[in-house]
Formats: sequence, C-alpha cells, structure tokens
Amino acid sequence: MQCLRDQDALIPQPRGNFPKVCAAGLAAITTGGIVFFSPERLFGWVAMVILILTLGPLLHGLCLLAEEMLYHSNTRYQGRGLLSHVLPACGLGGKTLLAAALASLLLYLAGHPLPHKDQCWKLLFLASVLYALFKSLGVLGPSEVEVSDICEGRKMNVAHGLAWSFYLGYLRLVLPHLDDSITSFCATHWASCPFRGRGSRKLLILVPLNANISHKLEDEDDNIRFYDNLPNNEIDRAGVRGRVYKHSVYRVLDEHGTAHECVVEYATPLLTLYNMSQESSAGFGEPERRQQVLLFYRTLQNILDHSLECRNRFKLILLNDENEDDPHLLSKAILKHLQQQEKEEFCLTPTSQQEIVHRLSSTSSAPPSAPLSNGEWHQPEPMSREPTLMFSLEKPQPLKEPVEDTDYCQ
Repeated sequence: MQCLRDQDALIPQPRGNFPKVCAAGLAAITTGGIVFFSPERLFGWVAMVILILTLGPLLHGLCLLAEEMLYHSNTRYQGRGLLSHVLPACGLGGKTLLAAALASLLLYLAGHPLPHKDQCWKLLFLASVLYALFKSLGVLGPSEVEVSDICEGRKMNVAHGLAWSFYLGYLRLVLPHLDDSITSFCATHWASCPFRGRGSRKLLILVPLNANISHKLEDEDDNIRFYDNLPNNEIDRAGVRGRVYKHSVYRVLDEHGTAHECVVEYATPLLTLYNMSQESSAGFGEPERRQQVLLFYRTLQNILDHSLECRNRFKLILLNDENEDDPHLLSKAILKHLQQQEKEEFCLTPTSQQEIVHRLSSTSSAPPSAPLSNGEWHQPEPMSREPTLMFSLEKPQPLKEPVEDTDYCQ
C-alpha cells in the first residue's frame, strides 16, 4: 500500500447541478424551435405535455397507495394521517397535484392543440396509463446514478452510517483526552524521549482502499514495531461502568534507522465493509466496497473537520492497494505524514536566552538596533509571541464636529 499523492483525483466529489443545466438548455432550445415554427400551438402543446408528465406519476402513485393502505398502513406508518404521511410517501405530493391542475387550466384556456378533441384526450390518457405500467415494471425506474445521488444526498449509504458511528461512538469520546494520555505516557517514559514532534501527538487513522486490515501493523511492515499502550481511558458507556478505551504507540523506523513514535491505528469500521463483501447474502461486491471506503473517508473527514472536540487531534491517511511490491510502503506513508505535520507547524514561543547569547557570540558586531547598557550589547526581545486580546477600559467618546482652522491671506 502506498500513500496517495493526489487524493482529490481519487475521492468522489458530491454531484452537482450540471444535469439540471443541460435539461434547461434542451428545454429552451426545443421551446424556441416550436415558437419559431408553430407559435400559435405552443401553449396547448406545453399544457398537454405537462399533463402527460404529471398524470403518469399520479396514476403510479395511486397504485402504490393501494398497496400501502391495504398491507402497510399500521406496520409502516403506525396509524399516522393519510394526507400528512401516506400520500407524500407514494409520490402524491402537493407539487405534482398543483402542476397537473395548472396544466389542465392552461389546456382549457389555450384550446386543444390537435385537430380533433378526441385525439387529444385519447393520447393524454393512453400516455399516462402506459407510463404507470412501465414505471411499475421497472422500465422507467431510477438509474444507478440517480439512486447513488439520492443515497449520498440523504446520507443513506452504508459508509455514512459507519462514519457517524465511528465518530460518535469512539473518536468523539477518546480524542479530547488524547493529549493528556500522551503527556502521562511521556512522564513515565521520559528516558526514551517519545513524541518529539507535534505531528506525532495526533491519532493517525489508516484507511486502506481494499478495507483489508491487519490486526498487527508489524506483520505488514517490519519497520513498524509495537512500543507500548497509552494509559487507558475509562468511560461509562451504554450501561457499562468504566468501559476501557486504549491506543497503541508504535515506533516507525526511517531509512536511517531513526525511530519515530506515533499513535496509529486502522479505522475499525472498515472491517465491517470487508466482511460484508465476503458474504454473498449481503449483495456487496468489491467495486461497491471500494466506493463505500472512499465515501467513508470523505464523510469522516468532513465530520472531523467540523468537530470542535476532535480538531487538530487526528490525521486521516488514505492508503492505496494497487502497488504492494515495496514491503515498507506503510512505514513510508506514515513517515511522510509525520514530516508533513512538522513542516506545517509554526513555533510561536519566544526564543530562549541561551539561543540569543549563541547568536550574539557568532556575530562580530551587534546589530544597530541593539541598545548599549553597562558597556554590553543586549539583543532586543523577539517580536513573535503568543497572541493576546487587549481591551480598553475608557468610555467611548462622542465624535467631534469639524472645526474650520484654515488661514486665509488678506
């Protein structure tokens, strides 16, 4: 597995409104052609087409309503109102009824677009009935893109549920205590000087695309070695008193043999995705599993980015499974993210006095801005410091009126 250099090229983005723009463009072009060739029948044709497109879903909704009222009114709706719940669930909403009513009124006012009245009504009802039939048979069913768009928009995918469960049931509970656990761990392991960098004090969460998770990282890469566990966090959860949550510390060796300590683990819900793909009854193949892993990564990243409890305490690492020839790809991926974290951190603490003396001794002359006191040059205090808020205790003063003070020569 290797760390992806460009994750944006792999992670699917939410679908946009481009199909709506294309549909609006086609409708505008077609309407313009009708206006150009037959402007006198435009409103009648538009009204009849709208009626066909609305009466078909209404007839199909009536077929669905018959099923729901006969067999599912108590089990699925628990006796709730017909107008408020059952009708909208069957597609008999107010928008469709309103569009059909307005189209009927427009057709009545504009007249019949066909030469004979009987032809107009026959075509209208025949098209509506055939639409309901084809819709019930699945011929006019939603495409895979539409189903995917609905599931992603309404957060109905398996990945969305797993990501929220992982956040609410685990990360939101343990990440706020991570820094305290690392501090306690360093106090008991001060001789080995673990967690030298700021990036290593975050929880590194590995998300492999193949969802195949090893329970021991050292089995995948011999440059990764188990070091110790952080102190346990005991939280009362779901009736269990003192449920234990723990993290493992690993030492990752670079190409020079230097050890870098970090808290790293796999995203546990990926085991569920992998096991589902192994069960034939789940109907969850490898392509669907890969897509759900990407959605899981995108959803979890979005959740954690908006979480105040978890901010700056985690790092998601997406791992590719295409090239597995290098036995040290996992350690290289972890080290790359650790180095990236170190480069992104900026130190705001003042420079120590020893560093100032060392800088002065390395220069032959003092800078012109340094003042002379008791015959010795002193370096001024560094400009960077921790930001502070300053409040004024004075009462606000009213604005003064402009006063003319220009002198004119006579």
